[in-house]
Amino acid sequence: MDSIVSYILSFLFYGNNEAARLVGYTDDPTQWDNYKLIIIPNGHLCKDWVYPHLSNPKREGKFITLDLVYNTAFFISRAEELLETRRDRHNRFLAKYSILGQQSNLQIPLVDEYSRFLIKSLKYICDESGIDCPAKLPQEGFSHIWLTHDVDTLTRYRSLRGALGGIVRGHTKQVVRSLNDINNDPAYTFPWLIEQDKTLVDSYRQSASQCVVQPLYFFKDTCGRGYDYPQYKIHGRDCTMIRTTIASQGALLGWHSSYYGTRTSHNTEKHRHKEHNTLNSTSIDYRLHRSHYLCCNIDKIQSLVEQGVTDDFSMGFADMVGFRLQTTRPVRWINPVTMQLTSLVLHPLTAMDATLSDYMNLSEDEAYYLCERLFDKIRQYNGEIVLLWHNDRLNTSYYKNLYSSLLKVISEEL
Repeated sequence: MDSIVSYILSFLFYGNNEAARLVGYTDDPTQWDNYKLIIIPNGHLCKDWVYPHLSNPKREGKFITLDLVYNTAFFISRAEELLETRRDRHNRFLAKYSILGQQSNLQIPLVDEYSRFLIKSLKYICDESGIDCPAKLPQEGFSHIWLTHDVDTLTRYRSLRGALGGIVRGHTKQVVRSLNDINNDPAYTFPWLIEQDKTLVDSYRQSASQCVVQPLYFFKDTCGRGYDYPQYKIHGRDCTMIRTTIASQGALLGWHSSYYGTRTSHNTEKHRHKEHNTLNSTSIDYRLHRSHYLCCNIDKIQSLVEQGVTDDFSMGFADMVGFRLQTTRPVRWINPVTMQLTSLVLHPLTAMDATLSDYMNLSEDEAYYLCERLFDKIRQYNGEIVLLWHNDRLNTSYYKNLYSSLLKVISEEL
């Protein structure tokens, strides 16, 4: 338990261990004089999971009676998904099942609010004692911007099955044009995405901002059946060309695992070893991961830990944008079953294109202003933006216009 408490306190203080050491997490009166600030435990951490009290934290002298450590562990470990068993037809835990989703409070990062309260409380105590306080509120701004793209469909008509399907549906001309030139394929929107992302990357690179803008494409390595369809060959001609083009512009290439789990593909281990042994800018980095359909239950996340994945970008609700982890910042995952602090870093997904349109049924203007409000919260807490836009959806709905508009909003923060 000590390692979990130490990590959470450090996280709440933005990695400031000096400040974290001034806070005691104990109900033992003999220990209270050793700390400037005391958080009283509720007695459940590392023993059993119960729904947390969500009242506003209050300080009485040097004591905070709301268990901020337990509440933080509850949300960043996703322990809630052990208590609530409802899932959708894809076995996903949805926002409408979560306690904060039901209260329409997913757009306020509660854990980051705890950080702010804790930092201000410690500062008040230190000022009152006439000592310098090592804790400081974070400087507003974005710490990192991830422009991520799931390559669910490499091309629409350039595979045998895709071409035959297009012909059956009466799209013969489009099929012929695609086969003659990949630039004519409706799913081949990579040049446009590259140009959009590059503009934002360049603007931040030329500024004095410490924020890093990083494009990241997730390529499927699955068996291609069921919900994994359509499959494409990772080392096929078209995919190799696309990977080379993307990587040449500084984008990272990650692993988009199967809808059915992380070990479905017979080729995954072979590809993993091949890519690792010949690691270069066009290799799939199997340490960077996102689950297909955002299917990410606790067992699957533990499987990622065991396979050496270092960073996961699946942590968002499919049916509603908001903060599933209740933080805007990347955080190490605590397995809520074993209570082990793992090395896997979870990156909070800010918004996915399909969530805004297909699930929430928002108009373009509504989607724009909702994302803008999320950006404001992320900026306030020095968090990271993680956008998810699919290459094969850009020519449908308002996705292309909205993506351009959101990147413009982000660039205006410079």
